Amino acid sequence: MPLHDERMRILTMIQDGQVSAEEGARLLEALQAGSQDGARADGAQARWFRVRVTDLKTGKNKVNVNIPVALVNVGVKMGARFVPEGKTVDLAKLTEAIQNGAQGKLLDVEDEESAERVEVFVE
Repeated sequence: MPLHDERMRILTMIQDGQVSAEEGARLLEALQAGSQDGARADGAQARWFRVRVTDLKTGKNKVNVNIPVALVNVGVKMGARFVPEGKTVDLAKLTEAIQNGAQGKLLDVEDEESAERVEVFVE
């Protein structure tokens, strides 16, 4: 996804109150840093932390944010805001798994009452 589209998604999330202005600023900084780096010093491609919230009725994404995995703490806090009420997610274990190199889909929670699905990936 083009950098411009990612910036617009973050700004929309700030406007809609989905993330605070401070969190949005950190996401924008991380996005800019990630676009400048492109790859890590060891030659591997940059890893991304992705949060996707999908409307189960329409199948459309409500939220789709990608940030560099280096900002995993911000990303996990942001992702936690979308976990349906009543669902238990151990954020410390999730953060530890990511920092230890976990990849793929790490979280998949559905809330039938609000008709939303929250997914967290590291790619």
